[in-house]
Amino acid sequence: MATVKELKATARPRAGKGAARAVRREGRVPGVIYGDNQPPLTISVDEAELRQRIFAGHFLTSIYEIELDGAKHRVIPRDYQLEPLQDRPVHVDFMRLGAGATIRVRVPVRTRNPEAAPGIKRGGTVNIVAHAVELRCPAESIPEAIDVDLTGLEINHSVHLSDVTLPANVRPIGQLDPTLVTIVPPSGYAEDSKAAADAAAAAPAAGAAPAAGAAAGGDKKAAAGDKKAAEKKPADKK
Repeated sequence: MATVKELKATARPRAGKGAARAVRREGRVPGVIYGDNQPPLTISVDEAELRQRIFAGHFLTSIYEIELDGAKHRVIPRDYQLEPLQDRPVHVDFMRLGAGATIRVRVPVRTRNPEAAPGIKRGGTVNIVAHAVELRCPAESIPEAIDVDLTGLEINHSVHLSDVTLPANVRPIGQLDPTLVTIVPPSGYAEDSKAAADAAAAAPAAGAAPAAGAAAGGDKKAAAGDKKAAEKKPADKK
């Protein structure tokens, strides 16, 4: 069961750029609550509180209960905009969640047990290919993250989404089996591997060369011996 966080909001009776700028001058952030076949509500939330929640992480995968004029709205953040220079939030959108709602979310990928990966011990580096995976799941069962176990992973080996066990009723969207993580070889690894393979292949040939040389030397010695024997052989008597 997902933890529901609380957030207070104030009704914002007027929409438009001018009204939004006025709200921001008051230290608040304009926003909208929409969805669940109900009319949208224009709201504002405290800027400092919203910024803290955004930068704490998992903002877009957390369920909130927004208190507005005595009523509570169960929502999930769908989007937010930041002022580019100071990273101040300037707008936020929330989607209502009805009973038994199934939603589409992007869940981050994280790794664990790097100390148990032989490829890392040999100098390899973890490369997270997919930093997030898009999933469809019940609102109450949003995974905090997709955990990738690196135990036993060698250099140039990868982990795909199909290698990870997802929670019940959680299904991937889009690419069927994306690569999540791979172990990248260290610099010079390919050259070192090729040099080692070449040396291993050359070893048997080098071992066979002296035997051939020894055989040739033996043949030469035998021929020299035969020549000397012929020279010492006495001439036939007449």
